[in-house]
Amino acid sequence: MRSRTVLVQGPSMLPALCEGDYLLVRRKARIRSGDVVVARLRERPSLLVVKRAVREQDGGWLLASDNPAVEGHGLTGGVGDVEARVLLRYWPLPVTRV
Repeated sequence: MRSRTVLVQGPSMLPALCEGDYLLVRRKARIRSGDVVVARLRERPSLLVVKRAVREQDGGWLLASDNPAVEGHGLTGGVGDVEARVLLRYWPLPVTRV
């Protein structure tokens, strides 16, 4: 399957994405500067992150946070390997109890 769902956790992509947003992402999609992507930072490969692709660099992508308030907290970005491109954001439907 080339598409999957990802849950946003943390404030690094505010105001574009909020904690609790769901993202539909596509693996092996073409990446362009400015795209929001799911990636693994080379400094922390065990961590899957949602960042903005800035430019191709060192065989990967320079990735950045949209939220300047998280600077210095290890959430700002760096060079990473993109796993998927974000296609759309959605919210879970509210549960109606009857």
